[in-house]
Amino acid sequence: MGISTPFGGKTVEADWLQLMAGNSARQKIDFFDISHSRCQEAAFSKNFFSTPNPLRASELATHALHQALLQANLLDQNQKLIDSQIPFSVSTTAGAMAMGEKFVRDILHNKRRGLLKTIHAYQGQQQVLTLQQKFGIRGRSHIVCNACASGANAIGHGHQWIQAGWSDCVIVGGFEALTELLFYGFDCLQSLAPDSCKPFDRDRNGLMLGEGAGFLVLEEEAHALHRGASILGVIAGYGQRTDAHHLTQPHPEGIALAQAIQEALLESQIAPEEIGYLNSHGTGTPMNDGAEAHSYQKALGSALPRIQVSSTKAMTGHTLGAAGVIEAIFALLALRDGKAPPQINCAQPLPELENSLALSPRPSQNWKASMSVNLGFGGSNAALIFSKFEGSPERLK
Repeated sequence: MGISTPFGGKTVEADWLQLMAGNSARQKIDFFDISHSRCQEAAFSKNFFSTPNPLRASELATHALHQALLQANLLDQNQKLIDSQIPFSVSTTAGAMAMGEKFVRDILHNKRRGLLKTIHAYQGQQQVLTLQQKFGIRGRSHIVCNACASGANAIGHGHQWIQAGWSDCVIVGGFEALTELLFYGFDCLQSLAPDSCKPFDRDRNGLMLGEGAGFLVLEEEAHALHRGASILGVIAGYGQRTDAHHLTQPHPEGIALAQAIQEALLESQIAPEEIGYLNSHGTGTPMNDGAEAHSYQKALGSALPRIQVSSTKAMTGHTLGAAGVIEAIFALLALRDGKAPPQINCAQPLPELENSLALSPRPSQNWKASMSVNLGFGGSNAALIFSKFEGSPERLK
């Protein structure tokens, strides 16, 4: 696994420590004009970029993917992929929109040189090509642009490719850079919190945007054991449902998300009572959080009060196309350590989740499984269940 988050750490563990400490990466935006916005802040780090960089999407993705491939021991001495034919499932919502913005600004300022190169580089496939060239990836590539559920879908697709026998190993991930168009788009929807993001609080008033990238190496069990890979966890179940209720609003009863969770539970053969932690979508918007609470009640029933729930978006911001992968990594780390990232900024929790939210530290637990869920515009809903790897080479006999 590998991530780039607004905390700006160089490793997964560095960012995990920041998250578990309950720190927020929110700060005032200073790399584009926000004078006309009702919100002035977002979650981002200056550790990756000392100056505004239209290639920041590619840089965030490169940093995260390098970590993942290095940990998986899949790079040769030239930092190229050992097996160049490994497939690639990647998610984003805006690609490198900063390049598109540069194209428009150059035209407005009558700068005509290099326009073709700039506009060519702003689409999502260009960033995937950059990663392929950087690491020598030549396998099939798949780009998921399914709003904020994209990252979870990218993982789910890779999981299903392995199940179908199409590959023994798949690279999955997502990336997103904060851009002016994205920021003002959400601001025009009046969905950004002008102060702190407060998921599942009765006084919540909007989301906080963030940027980042996350990558995982998925591998068929026998293949991983034969090459001596360090197995970090197991994708036990994946569910996906679309309700088509509204362009931007989830169904108020959370029906499709409940169905996605139930589908993931069915595949995993894990009971709700065995799930220790749930990394929620939890954007902090009035519509989303209420719908999520209803879906958890439907899908998890009486087990819900025993499951620790938190939305890490209150700390990292909503990283859109990268959220599903970054938050899946957080769910895996929570399962490993038996501890839930805290739910910050929630003074008056929704009654449906009052007994579930990780509002205060609890002793570490020996959980069997964790879950991550994501919702996207257009009614897309996805759920992933992770379990610990309890196998050994003996299972190959």
